[in-house]
This record gives sequence, C-alpha cells and structure tokens, in this order.
Amino acid sequence: MTAQEVLKRWWGYDSFRPMQEEIIGAALAGRDVLAILPTGGGKSVCFQVPALMHDGLALVVTPLIALMKDQVQNLEKRGIRALAVHAGMSRHEVDIALNNAAYGDYKFLYVSPERLGTQLFRSYLSVLNICYIVVDEAHCISQWGYDFRPDYLQIGKLREEIDVPVIALTATATPKVAQDIIKHLSPDPEKPSFTLLRAPFERPNISYIVRECQDKGGQLLDICRGVAGSGIVYLRNRKRCEEVAELLQSKGVSASFYHAGLGPMERNGRQEAWKNGGIRVMVCTNAFGMGIDKPDVRFVVHWEPPSSLEAYFQEAGRAGRDGLRSYAVQLWNGNDILRLHQLHSAAFPSLQTIEDIYQKLHISAGIIYETGEGRTLRFDMDEFCKHYGLQRSTAHYAIRYLEQSGHISYDEDAEFPTRVRINTPRNELYNIDFREPQMIPLLESLMRGYPGIMSYSMPIDEERLARECDATVPWLHQLLYQLSLDRVIGYIPADRKSLVFLHHNRLTPGNIDLQPERYRLLQELDAERLNAVETYLTTADVCRSRQLISYFGQEETHDCGSCDVCRSLAPQERTEALLKHFVKEHPGCGPEELKAWCINPANGLPANALQVYRKMLDKGEL
Repeated sequence: MTAQEVLKRWWGYDSFRPMQEEIIGAALAGRDVLAILPTGGGKSVCFQVPALMHDGLALVVTPLIALMKDQVQNLEKRGIRALAVHAGMSRHEVDIALNNAAYGDYKFLYVSPERLGTQLFRSYLSVLNICYIVVDEAHCISQWGYDFRPDYLQIGKLREEIDVPVIALTATATPKVAQDIIKHLSPDPEKPSFTLLRAPFERPNISYIVRECQDKGGQLLDICRGVAGSGIVYLRNRKRCEEVAELLQSKGVSASFYHAGLGPMERNGRQEAWKNGGIRVMVCTNAFGMGIDKPDVRFVVHWEPPSSLEAYFQEAGRAGRDGLRSYAVQLWNGNDILRLHQLHSAAFPSLQTIEDIYQKLHISAGIIYETGEGRTLRFDMDEFCKHYGLQRSTAHYAIRYLEQSGHISYDEDAEFPTRVRINTPRNELYNIDFREPQMIPLLESLMRGYPGIMSYSMPIDEERLARECDATVPWLHQLLYQLSLDRVIGYIPADRKSLVFLHHNRLTPGNIDLQPERYRLLQELDAERLNAVETYLTTADVCRSRQLISYFGQEETHDCGSCDVCRSLAPQERTEALLKHFVKEHPGCGPEELKAWCINPANGLPANALQVYRKMLDKGEL
C-alpha cells in the first residue's frame, strides 16, 4: 500500500496535512528526520503511517502518559495493536507488556523515557523487532530547551544498539534547540545526518490578543460572553483556578477547574465532560491539555504571562485545530512582570540549598550514605516541605535541578491505575449470595479479561470493564468497593503520586557534582526567555504572529491582520512600525539593505512600502 492508501484505510482521509507527506517520505527513505510541526499539525500520523508500512514495531518515546493512553486507545479502535509502558506499572506488568511487544502481533510500543535505561527494558532490546525509534516532544532532549528531561539522553545510547531510522517530533524548537536535538540523536554527533523539516509556524485562523488590564475577571467574562464555543483558561496557582472557575459559574458560565491536586476520578471525569461539551470552559494549570485533541476550542486565555514563549505557543495552539476562527488571549499587568522576575529568582536556589535538599530527600526516606541506588520513592512535596520548613518553590526547583544534573528522576504526577485481585477461590464464588446482581458479570469479566487475577493484584481498565458489565464507571467503583468490604476481592483505587528514582547511592556532603558552570548558563538562558516574554507583552507596534514566529527562527513573516496590533494600526502606520522594527533588530544596516527588504515579496509588506520608506527618510524618521 502507498502512504496515501494507508491514510485512507486506517484514518479515512483522502489527503495529508501540510508537511506530513514530506516527513513520511523521508522516514520511508530510511533517513533520520526532525520534524517541527505546530501544535495541532498532526504529528502522530507522521510516524504511524510509515510504521504501518514496515515490518516490525515502532518504539515511541513520550513523557506524556495521557497522550500514550489516548493514542493506544485510538489505534486499538482502528484495529491496530499498541502497548504502553510507563511509571506506575509494577515490574511484573512491565515484563508482561514487553513480552507481548516482543512476541505478540503489536505495531506500537509507547515508552516513557525513564524506562529506557532500566535493566528490564534493555534485556528485551535484542528480541524487540524495532523498525523506527520515534521521539515525541523531542525538545526535551536539549538542555537549551524550556523543558529539558535528562532521561531523554538515554535515546542516544539506545541508537548504539539499534540501527533504525529516528523520527523526532516537536511543536516548539528554536534553531539552537533544533541543532541540539540533532546532535544528541545522531549516531555520530560530529557528523549529524538528519533531515530537518520545519512547517510554517503561522496559524492564520488564530487571532493573538494581548490585553493589559487590572480587572482580569471582567475581561475574561467579556471573552466568554463574546466568543461562542468551548475554551481553556490557564493559571499557575491551583487555588486561583478554583476561584476563577467559581467566578465564571456565579456569572452563568459553564465552567470547572482542573489541576494536579485532584484525584484521578475527578480529573478523568472533568476532562471527559469538557471534551464532550458538558463543561464549556476549563480553568486549569498546565497539567491540563497535554495529549488532548479537541478540535473546536474557540479560545485559550492565559490569566498571567507564561514562563516562556515556547510554552505559550504550545498552549495557545490548542485553539482552533479545526481551522475555524479562534482566539489566543494573554492578560497581564505590571504586577505580572514583577512576578515573572520573582519566579526567575526562585527558580535558581543556591547550589548550597540544592545540596542540602539532596541530603534531606535521602534522610526523609531513611537512606544512609553509600546506599539507595535504584530505589523508587513515593514522594509528597507538601509533607516534605512542612517537615523541613522549606518553601515549596525552593524545594520544587532544587529537586528539578537534581534531576537535570543526573542525580535523580522525578515524576511529579505518576498515575497508578485501579488494581484488583480476586481473593476468593473460583469454586467458592458461586456459593456467595451477592448483594448486587451486576457483581456476577463483573467478576466473570475480571476472570475472563485478566488471567492471573486470582494470583496477582492486576491493573484494570475501568472504562472497558464498565462497558462489559453495562455499568457506569462511578457505579463500577461502588461495586468494587462493596466486594472489597465483603473480602471477595482486594481493591486499590486509582491514585496519582509523585515519584523519585535514585540514580546512585547517597553521596556524602561535598561530593555532589552540581555542575556550577552549567547552572550559571541555565540561569542566563532562563533570563533570555523571560526577556522574550516581556518584549512580546509590551511591543504594541509589531504583529503578534510576526513576533512569535520570528522567535522560532522563521525568517519569512507576514502581518496576520487579525491580532490586536494589526487591528489597531492603519496600513501606513503598520508599515512604518515594521520599518522601525527592522532597523531596531538590524543595527548598522544600510539604506540599500532596508530598501531590498521593503521590495522582497516574501516579507509580506504592502506594495507602497518603498514609498513609505522614502517619506520616512525625508522626514528624518529613519
């Protein structure tokens, strides 16, 4: 089958989106490819189609458990077999999944990055018939990126053992980050051989709006009333999420909140209600949205400025995936700028503080010097800070840097699925007088669908089990709870916890390598990202879309015509503003260079740009 025939058969589409065909073609030709596609550009098809055209298994590395589960479910609905291995699974469960991947008829194995370096995973490498290594969220491999994750560096080591093409995908990478990704993923870093394919960053259907205001609640209500359809409102603070959702509800707007402090049942329920239209506006932290593909989001509002333009572009890009007019609105005021600078300072505690928290982390788990390597700790940040009298932000950033410097792995939001074990022998089950009729088909489904459940505690798929028993998920929870009270089963409800994995034995004071030179460089990079955000907020004479896509290194830019800047300036004023901006960004440029820029159609200036330029010269404005 051709790529187009595969697309038609499994997805029902007649044609590819922009850039998808070029990426697939490079992968099918056996080349390593780094593809930079904006959020909503259809990245999953870029590796799923070529994998289906090859013998073997595609190994997909992604840090997003929600995305793993979503894609595995979507593939299975299409009749394509897929598996996932991630934090929260026991060693026994991982062993079963890898065994199925090696010897079963599966096409996709999704793996979280921290699993790549484990002895169990590496023991299966020789029998996994891998045809592609897929690196999702590839910017995580670059220490210059905004979301560096050291576990991603295991992928480079993986290539030393598996000689297959790599398909690396990301929505946000500056030119510097893109080159760093290629360096880390190339078999020979001195001679990188990647094909770099970068889609245009323009999202012409999104109007970028920046509003300086004190009354953010009033502005948000105006947006909710003025724009039909569903929306997302991003905040940093969990409590503030709840307050803003309550404000919207009190004004008649269908809204709810979502953050990492909610239990799994609440989060899943609210996420599904929002996706299905039961909730119109989700007020949330950045814990929400990753891996969720809802095409008809009409507005995304940021209540306060983001930590980086990379994060903003990705989150704002969740609007308008169906191609219809949508809005990305950034609210801000002077206090927010002050807060950004405070956050930058808090994000870099002293190296002495980081070393102190390293020791406290081990002490809290009862780990003595020269022991602890390979241990996984369940970690409660709030309890840890309360016990040692620490500020939460200080502890958070210290632990994050301990991860970045290679001492630990930290999963702030590991998911532990519902687990069940049937304690009652099979022959005795039929003698029990069950209080609810649905308990009988529930137990039959458990025994049929989970071999070994009478010997081991096993994770269950609640939604599938509820469908088989003709029950709702909440009612399924009640049935399982009642069966556990009657001691028929052992039942551990789903949960989310933070996990810390120790890479080595506890080190003595003064022997912890915290790489001070690298730490200083990361501080400088963070300051640059902060400056870029501040410039975006305060620059009111250059098209918002131009500002964003220029930041990501795209040289050909055009006025979008629909952002707050474009709407506020008359055509001549906008041209004058662009000319002034060019001169500002190119100090020392000569008149001929500016003239050439004016008449280059790729720059999207109006036909009278040269005349405007000459008038500005005559007036001494340039």
